[in-house]
Order: sequence, then structure tokens, then C-alpha cells
Amino acid sequence: MIEWSERGETRRALWRSESGAPAPRRVQPVDDTVAADTAYRLACEGTALLWRGDFQNARQLLQALMRRADRKSAKAAARAVQKMAEASPAERFHLHRQAQAQRARTLGALLIPVEGDYSIALRRAPDWRAACTEAWGPASGEASVVALRELLGVVGAHEWRKKGVEVPALGGRIHPHYGVFSPVRGEYIDLVAQAPLPGTGLAFDIGTGTGVLAAVLARRGVRRVVATELAPRALACAQDNLRRLGLQDRVELLAADLFPPGRAPLVVCNPPWLPARPSSAIEQAVYDEGSRMLKGFLAGLHEHLEPGGEGWLVLSDLAEHLGLRSRDDLLGWIAAAGLRVLGRLDTRPRHGKAQDAGDPLHAARAAEVTSLWRLGAAA
Repeated sequence: MIEWSERGETRRALWRSESGAPAPRRVQPVDDTVAADTAYRLACEGTALLWRGDFQNARQLLQALMRRADRKSAKAAARAVQKMAEASPAERFHLHRQAQAQRARTLGALLIPVEGDYSIALRRAPDWRAACTEAWGPASGEASVVALRELLGVVGAHEWRKKGVEVPALGGRIHPHYGVFSPVRGEYIDLVAQAPLPGTGLAFDIGTGTGVLAAVLARRGVRRVVATELAPRALACAQDNLRRLGLQDRVELLAADLFPPGRAPLVVCNPPWLPARPSSAIEQAVYDEGSRMLKGFLAGLHEHLEPGGEGWLVLSDLAEHLGLRSRDDLLGWIAAAGLRVLGRLDTRPRHGKAQDAGDPLHAARAAEVTSLWRLGAAA
């Protein structure tokens, strides 16, 4: 719950935070009269701003806060550049994440009250009830408070879900749900679409997410795919996508941590690529603290492969360029699991950050290679 004082009364409401951040302790109601500089100072000091003015003005204030958060004095900018230059790749990564987290905390200080039916009782507020229902489930009648930045993320996810992401390997679209990682980086999907299949009878897809890789395998002719997933949102998302693609009879979804029962001639896994702690549910598709999923997949693969079968590990080497994991670590885990490398398909990323020289992690991103490791039982 979030609590604040307004017009001489103590008020409370349900606190919403996808990242699990605690409700702010200091909350100050503000409206259109608040100056951007004042709002930014309060946000930096840890005071949340509960908006009571025109909704569109709140969006403009958020833009003003973003400009101030990104603006640095020449001296501060020089210090930041120097600090990054002197840091190791791993230190640069952690400094970058710290800066991102601080920026998110500051921008997350602007709060919006949401009514019990997900309407917003502010002037010129849009009707975003459908988007909120998709993200949070049916309205309970309980009023809540959410950061405007997070609310805009809810709406953005709603639009992506409607529009979908074109996946050429499928000849169709994948519609990501709120809190489920979108397959916007298509190069890893192309690897799964191009690698020679060891068989077409059965395949396991471990950690299916949106269901995109399971769908690609089914479209390639695999007669039965068992796709596992632990997150309820992802299971619902995969089910929706498979239905849209007409593949619901070819792909079986199973709520499981890693492997389903039994063995298969092909077991595919695209684990999170960076061994770091996620700060929200959607970041669990990017960050895998302690490489838990990667190690778990490798450790259990041997006993879930049919004789002569293959495990396809789809993994970027970005963590290696950032100094978070070495190639020797990966090869050591493969060998310790009783596996050997049968082959590897590589591709370069096509996203914009790989070409953005201004990105703090540009050197690592520019060197990144995404690979499909074909693994089999060691002789």
C-alpha cells in the first residue's frame, strides 16, 4: 500500500510496481503549477509526486524530467567519461546498470492515481482500461497508484500485443504480452530456422517465452513440440500465439522449470544471455543471476536426449565481451555435463545499439556474436 497526506487527511491506495519496488515513503500531491526544476529536485531527493492536474501536462512534465536526468554539466560528463574509460568491461557494465537504475528511480517518482475500474480521473486522461486489464488482470474495484512511466509501458505493451512483431521465419507475427520479452532481435530465430534438424518426430523447447521457437520448429515440420515455461504470463502468451498461428495442436505447453519428462531427439533452449540479477519480471528474459538457467539446461540435457540426439543452445557471447563469463567457463560447463560440441552456427546482431558508438557498452556490443551451439552426448 501507498500512504500520503492530502487536505488534512491520510489516504491509502494499492501500490503497483512491476519491479517490486517498495512504495515511496514521502508522497507530495502536485498539479500543473509545479515547476519542472522543483519536480526534478524533489524526485532526486526521494519524494514521489502524486499528480492531480491535467493528464497531458503530466506527460509533458515527465519529458522535462527526462531531459534534466540526461543533462550533465561539462565537468560531470567529463568525470563520467573518465570513470568509464578507466573501468574494466565488467565494471562498465555495472556502472551502466547503476546509472540506468538511478535514472529509473528519478523518473518513476511521478505517480498517477488509477480508479478501481482502471479509469483515470484526471483532466484529458485517455481510456486505458483495456491495456491495464491485460497487464494487471480484471479490475478489483480497489483504487491504486502507479508511476506514469510504468503506466506508459503498460500501454506500449498493449499496442505491441495488438500489432505483433513480424517474424520472417514464421511467415507471420508474434504478439508479445505485457511482461513477456518480445522477439525483436530476429537473428537468433533465424539460427533455429536454418540449423539442420536431427529428426522431425519430437522436440523440446525449454523456456518458450512467447512460443516463437516452438512455432518455428513446428513450421519446419517437427510433428510434436513440448514447450515448457514457468511464468504464467509467458504461458498465456505462448498459448495465444500458437492459437493465432494455428499450431496449438502441434505444440504442447507445459508449466515446468526447465525440462519436461522423457527424452527427445532435439532439445532447444535460449536462456537469458547475461549473468546478472534482473530488476523486474521482463528482465528475467535478459538476466540470469549466476547463470542458473544456462547451467541447469546443460546439467540436465544429457538425460533428456535420445541416443544420437542434439541439444541446441542459443546464446550470445555478449557476457564474454563484458567480462561476466568466459568462453572457458561455458566450455567447462558443457564438458562437466557429459556433453560435446557437434558444431556451431554464428550470426551478428542487427539491432541499432551494435552500431551506436555513443552507447556506453558499444565495444562489447560491436563484437557480439550470437551462436547456436549443437551439443551431443560425449563419447
